[in-house]
Amino acid sequence: MIRLSLFTAVITLFLLVTAASAAEPPAKKLPLPGELFMVGDRPAFVMLPPEEKRAKPQPWIMYAPTLPPYPDAAEKWMHEKFLNAGIAVAGVDIGEAFGSPKGREQFTALYNELTKNRGFAAKCCVLGRSRGGLWVTSWAAENIDKVTGLAGIYPVFDFKTYPGIQRAAPAYGLKPEELEARAAELNPINRVPVLAKAKIPVFIIHGDDDKVVPLKENSATLAEHYKTAGAESLVQLVVAKGQGHNFWEGFFQCQELVDFAIAHAQAGAK
Repeated sequence: MIRLSLFTAVITLFLLVTAASAAEPPAKKLPLPGELFMVGDRPAFVMLPPEEKRAKPQPWIMYAPTLPPYPDAAEKWMHEKFLNAGIAVAGVDIGEAFGSPKGREQFTALYNELTKNRGFAAKCCVLGRSRGGLWVTSWAAENIDKVTGLAGIYPVFDFKTYPGIQRAAPAYGLKPEELEARAAELNPINRVPVLAKAKIPVFIIHGDDDKVVPLKENSATLAEHYKTAGAESLVQLVVAKGQGHNFWEGFFQCQELVDFAIAHAQAGAK
């Protein structure tokens, strides 16, 4: 009887510890002080401006990709500029979603948490680095009333170039041949005309020697979509000569990008 009671107590303690652990976000090192929390079952973060620079509603930037290494130390200068301007930065780790509907649902969950429970502005500027471009573009195309601008650092828009149909298909719950057949409908680059029609401003910096995320099929094609829609004046595309998919500080210390993101985040709080 004593052994049974002891066993029951141990199991109960184990379940309580497991449940508590599940509610805690995994350890993550942010480039600047911030808060880690959970949105549903997904880890999220927010970096807030100094207390005296916060506002109601709080202007903010939705950042991607929020994966274990990101945002990283290479971006510290950029995020410091945002926070010092009174702009919060937030993101949610949706895993390798590649612009899929499931990932967009989790972005919306983050948006709802921040706007409904934390006093954040109803409109934000989105910022996608690399694969994060797939995330923010696909979400923005379905939420044009919530987005004031789109910024990108060598962003992916075409999932055929990265990660490729084979790797992207599972995130969409499809076989590779099914995703290929529906690419015109599902590929974020093909949804860019929605952003152009809605007159969502864009700022991108992208290297012309990027072998991982080719400029032509991604950022240059986005600019072409805007041109076709008669909205080319809304796109600023800075081409970094001789740069690839790397940690060149010019990508992360681009004052024009910072100014764009701050201005459009502030616009979302008006």
